[in-house]
Amino acid sequence: MSEILAVKQSIIESIKQAVVEAQKAGKLPEVPLPDVSIEHPQKAEHGDYATSLPLKLARSTGLNPLNIAKIIASSLDKGEEISDVSIAPPGFINFTLSPDWLAEQVDSILTKEQSYGNIDNGNGKKIQIEFVSANPTGPLHVGHGRGAVLGSALANVLDAAGFKVQKEYYVNDGGNQIISFYRSLYSRYRQSLGIDSEMPAEGYFGSYITELAKELTDEHGDKFLKMSPEEGESKLGKLGLDKMLAQIKDSLESLRVYFDSWFSESSLYEDGQYEKVMSLLKQSGYIAEKESAVWFVSTALGEDKDNVVIRSDGTATYFATDIAYHYNKFIERGFDKVIDIWGADHQGHVSRMEAVVGALGIDPKRLKVIISQMITLKRGGELVKLSKRSGDMISLSEVIEEVGVDACRFFFLCRSADSQMDFDLELAKKESQDNPVYYIQYAYARISSILRLAEEKGINYEDGDVSLLNDESELTLIRRMLLLPEIIEMISNTLEPHHLTYYAQDLATVFHSFYKQCRVVTDEIEITKARLKLVASARIVLDRTLSLMGMSAPEKM
Repeated sequence: MSEILAVKQSIIESIKQAVVEAQKAGKLPEVPLPDVSIEHPQKAEHGDYATSLPLKLARSTGLNPLNIAKIIASSLDKGEEISDVSIAPPGFINFTLSPDWLAEQVDSILTKEQSYGNIDNGNGKKIQIEFVSANPTGPLHVGHGRGAVLGSALANVLDAAGFKVQKEYYVNDGGNQIISFYRSLYSRYRQSLGIDSEMPAEGYFGSYITELAKELTDEHGDKFLKMSPEEGESKLGKLGLDKMLAQIKDSLESLRVYFDSWFSESSLYEDGQYEKVMSLLKQSGYIAEKESAVWFVSTALGEDKDNVVIRSDGTATYFATDIAYHYNKFIERGFDKVIDIWGADHQGHVSRMEAVVGALGIDPKRLKVIISQMITLKRGGELVKLSKRSGDMISLSEVIEEVGVDACRFFFLCRSADSQMDFDLELAKKESQDNPVYYIQYAYARISSILRLAEEKGINYEDGDVSLLNDESELTLIRRMLLLPEIIEMISNTLEPHHLTYYAQDLATVFHSFYKQCRVVTDEIEITKARLKLVASARIVLDRTLSLMGMSAPEKM
């Protein structure tokens, strides 16, 4: 456990102990103790942590909460990390961290280096995050990019929190959409060879299909016309599918998104998993045949309606393969927790997925579905709808190319997944304080510049005395740096990685303020060395934060 989390836990334990002692002494009635929690006060003058426990106890004891606060505070063993305990209306107990203890944390951060912030919240539990998983029938768009960044940043944080994380892309390489893709590609292929060929009504009409067909024609000529239409369509389609998957991988890797596993939907049928799961559900009474189709009896588990798993034509629905896929995740591969990040169009799929997981004997709480809402692209105040290049939808690759990877990752991450967001392409490219990406990275570049200057002057600050760090702007910076383990802990509990972007901006703001207030390299060598230690530790924390977001840390700007 990190030092700051240990201090938080110590404060909580001391509060509990103080209440027990007050009850034994007859100062407080012996009522059950509510959950004890501490949080950061809204105003800095109220200290570093506060508890509202007296307000909770007032309800069960009938006593004045301010008096309860005074009784608890008088019995507290505050420890060396706390310099002051105070009472505030209507019944808060505030705790202020010791300046000496804060200064000591600079050395602690320098010792930990890139492991700073890591916690053991996960205790090595196996957790899988499945994200993006777009049908490989077309290029990725910006909405996919948002899900990709959410998933990869969340994976980074969960890894730092002590979980054993696997990142997976579920490849939808079966079903009706693949048949439509094959038919569309085959039709465009024939057209590229001068043969009149009608596109299927349910086909894919984007310009990328025409370009893909031409690419395959250039590589293979009329090879697929010499086969039967069925064989030609199938073999051409598989080649096209491989190329689309390769394109998807390239787009994701250009966004610094990598997967540990690419799981094939078709493998569920080849390995017999699908039949096994349907048989298990049937034995449990959750499968029924009616209206010429096969249904999962969701109503037996509290759902409003039953759901089709096998259509009247004998083909499996998307839901059916998803059931087999989640059985594979939980039962076959033994993940303790599964996180699915889906697009907004899958919102209605969530409750029935949780229901079927329960029907398979798995605690539904082990499944967490995060819905990633839509993105609206803007250029200043103007809405951007179509690609300038192709006239079709704007691809993820085009946005990365225009604004850069770091801007994409930050802006995709800067709002909670369940909120729609505007992405201003002009702001993302702006080199000013208005652009949070520039502002944060400039703080890192400024830190690097200070440390380069010290190196050029031959200043060795390894023996710097951190106890000299007592200016309020220095202590404020240390306080912000100490928040990183708390941020990691919170995100590992809430699965909301957007908090990283706010923390990064706050940390950069506090560093810029410190830089204005305190000159680092001065004629006073001892204070210079102490401040260089502080700057070096700030570099570690900011670098760590950028790394968790998947962003680069530029030495110069």
